[in-house]
Amino acid sequence: MAKSRSTSRVWRYANPGYYLKRPQYLAMLLMLSVCVSLVVWDRQTLVREHEDIVSELRAKVTGLQSLVKEIKSGQTTTGNENAVDRAGVKLNESDVSGDPIDLHRRDKVRDAMIHAWSSYEKYAWGHDELQPQTKNGVDSFGGLGATLIDALDTLYIMGLEKQFQKAREWVATTLDFNKNYEASVFETTIRVVGGLLSAYDLSGDGIFLEKARDIADRLLPAWDTTSGIPFNIINLAHGNPHNPGWTGGDSILADSATEQLEFVALSQRTGDPKYKQKVENVILELNKTFPDDGLLPIYINPHKGTKSYSTITFGAMGDSFYEYLLKVWIQGNRTAAVKLYRDMWETSMKGLQSLVKKTTPSSFTYICEKNGNSLVDKMDELACFAPGMLALGSTGYEPDEAKKILGLAAELTWTCYNFYQMTPTKLAGENYFFNSEQDMSVGTSWNILRPETVESLFYLWRFTGNETYKEWGWNIFQAFEKNCRIESGYVGLKDVNTGVKDNMMQSFFLAETLKYLYLLFSPSSVIPLDQWVFNTEAHPLKIVSRDEKHMENRPQARKEGRFHEG
Repeated sequence: MAKSRSTSRVWRYANPGYYLKRPQYLAMLLMLSVCVSLVVWDRQTLVREHEDIVSELRAKVTGLQSLVKEIKSGQTTTGNENAVDRAGVKLNESDVSGDPIDLHRRDKVRDAMIHAWSSYEKYAWGHDELQPQTKNGVDSFGGLGATLIDALDTLYIMGLEKQFQKAREWVATTLDFNKNYEASVFETTIRVVGGLLSAYDLSGDGIFLEKARDIADRLLPAWDTTSGIPFNIINLAHGNPHNPGWTGGDSILADSATEQLEFVALSQRTGDPKYKQKVENVILELNKTFPDDGLLPIYINPHKGTKSYSTITFGAMGDSFYEYLLKVWIQGNRTAAVKLYRDMWETSMKGLQSLVKKTTPSSFTYICEKNGNSLVDKMDELACFAPGMLALGSTGYEPDEAKKILGLAAELTWTCYNFYQMTPTKLAGENYFFNSEQDMSVGTSWNILRPETVESLFYLWRFTGNETYKEWGWNIFQAFEKNCRIESGYVGLKDVNTGVKDNMMQSFFLAETLKYLYLLFSPSSVIPLDQWVFNTEAHPLKIVSRDEKHMENRPQARKEGRFHEG
């Protein structure tokens, strides 16, 4: 009987009714159950995390062992940084920037690039540009895969390795320049030659240099003129360079003097001086009669090298000539061999300041155009590259002058940002007119996803550290997302006042706009400006001193935010 009572006493603890009559015991039992569950779950989590870490370390060891074998066998040709990447050692975002706002914004820009690229890949692969609304590709540049080549370095910098490798395979196996097409020497140089050279400088993959040399050789006959000023159009298969009929036989200033960065870099990388010689002859020719204010009209006679009576502007057809005077000096590492470029640029900046005016009543600073002796109160959005150029060039001045130049850059950047803020869509029109007591008004009202303002925001942030420029850039990005993103890519606007969409995703949206936005939210160690210089299509090229033996030196780099100092 004693045993029976003992057994029944034990079983009563298993009866739910026992605890319902004693709520304090029920609470204790529940707390005990939760504690036991947490201990078991935590131990299982630790085991899984341990297994993941072990698995990751084993993968790294395997990769490093393979790398050692490659090095011993002499098969590896890349630098240490790329070798480490191939071994699977990746830096975390926290190693790049600890600012959660920057991380979030950079991720959003990266997502935008993925959306733009995936849409191109799906609907326009191998074509020059995507028409997102009709979901088809068009060959705006002769079928050279302009968007693909323009986007190569953006993919690389953002760490989109799979997309980069697929694009690389297309370049290696499909890209063909032997086309019966009348190509723009300027557009082909900045997009295709520049894009391929940048991909080479970043990755070290020789196929990009090989292709860059191929297309450059097809462009070279354009410089075979009596003055050395090139014709602006050439047939990629047959040569026969000429100028467009609407210029009256003249060459365009920007189109004729915006190839120096690319062709100098090509001579540096290949060891063949012919590319550099062709483009530097242009600058020498222009310098013979360079005016005291450093401002040149947009039309140049290719036979005599003389300037035709025409508009002076820092907008369309003039802009990048002035940009390259500065950037070739930077590309050559500011040595005596490139001093002429800096001297010419500083002269032109004195001329630029003579074109600067302010609006009323808000005192927006802007750059006029000039016809003869008359100033025209008009400024292209294209001219919004100028504040970034001024900030970049300010470092070559004495302190007082540098402060003045940087101040002018800040004033112009504020104006360019307001090109965006004054419209209902918060996106800028193509150009603006300035009127007394009315500040400014939109002229041509389309927006085609241009990069110039965000380019200047990038430079102003790099040189001042002022976080305001990041905020402005984020506002512009959000306006692009709201007005221009559709299911099949990004489109421009036919009218920034109404928001009516067009049907084109410009290749420079991937090459420039998204790249500069991404870099705006990245630390300065990502594409540091003392090691890289951007061409006018935002393709970074490695800085190499002109008076050094550099022909066989291949620049080293890393993906994403992995361009650390050193």
